[in-house]
Amino acid sequence: MSADQEFAIRARNLTKAFGSLVAVDHLNLDVPKSRIYGFLGPNGSGKSTTIRMLCGLLTPTEGTATVLGIDVPGDVDELKPRIGYMTQKFSLYTDLTTRENLEFIADIYTLSRAVRKQRIEELLEQYDLGAQQRQFAGTMSGGQKQRLALACAVLHKPELLLLDEPTSAVDPSSRRDFWAKLFRLADAGTTILVSTHYMDEAERCHRLAILDKGVKVADGTPGDLQANTGMTIVEVLASSPYSAQGLLSRLPEVASVTQLGVRLRVLVPESVRQPLDLIQAALHAGDISAETNIVAASLEDVFVAVTQKNTLQEHTT
Repeated sequence: MSADQEFAIRARNLTKAFGSLVAVDHLNLDVPKSRIYGFLGPNGSGKSTTIRMLCGLLTPTEGTATVLGIDVPGDVDELKPRIGYMTQKFSLYTDLTTRENLEFIADIYTLSRAVRKQRIEELLEQYDLGAQQRQFAGTMSGGQKQRLALACAVLHKPELLLLDEPTSAVDPSSRRDFWAKLFRLADAGTTILVSTHYMDEAERCHRLAILDKGVKVADGTPGDLQANTGMTIVEVLASSPYSAQGLLSRLPEVASVTQLGVRLRVLVPESVRQPLDLIQAALHAGDISAETNIVAASLEDVFVAVTQKNTLQEHTT
């Protein structure tokens, strides 16, 4: 199988600079077809800039990308009918109704009258928008707007769907429903590239890249990333979590301490021998009563580990 048949997106050394600011720094990317591929990272990590380069809205400063077998930058007009793009901010017409927005998008993609009528009826039902079809988009709830934006993005049945933090303004129930729809699209053959800063959403992706300050610092399945953090994770249930965090953060062997309610997640490099004994001894010396256990890494632990490694490399180069 050729690369074009196996991957929907391939990028090599993709870079975008705005003056002295390097928003995306020599990114290499392989996105398999018919899979949900996630970009995880905080605001400013380069997620949105990468997506805009891949759909032809921004010209790379350096590097190359192939999207659905088409070079980017290149024949963007050939690419546009084959992709769907959903931005973080609701970008449809608020003074048009749900149906009118769908009809307008159908006009853009020059769908025939028969095809558009059938497709709009399908989407109104699939995305639970029938009751809102005569409602102005500007008066809809966040979840309804999200469903409408997704319906418009897939109206022309794109091969590739690019989603830029699509769930940032909706409630948890709407987010779960949204992801159920994404899985159905992927099962039907659509490739999906979705950016997010939610850990629970990142765990749902088939494969995941973690971006930090424009650099890809990790890439793999969520399970593989969690199994290869390079860290031992010690969970601490302390009588005084704040005091315990301050004490453990000062240990030179400890990479990170994060408080989650009454629990602490302590990251210790795997090169440190007997990490549990180290933590217990430090807490005992500080007269802090605590229960300690070695636990499996979460995706948040992975994120902390790889971004700290990236920061350390920046400071040593």
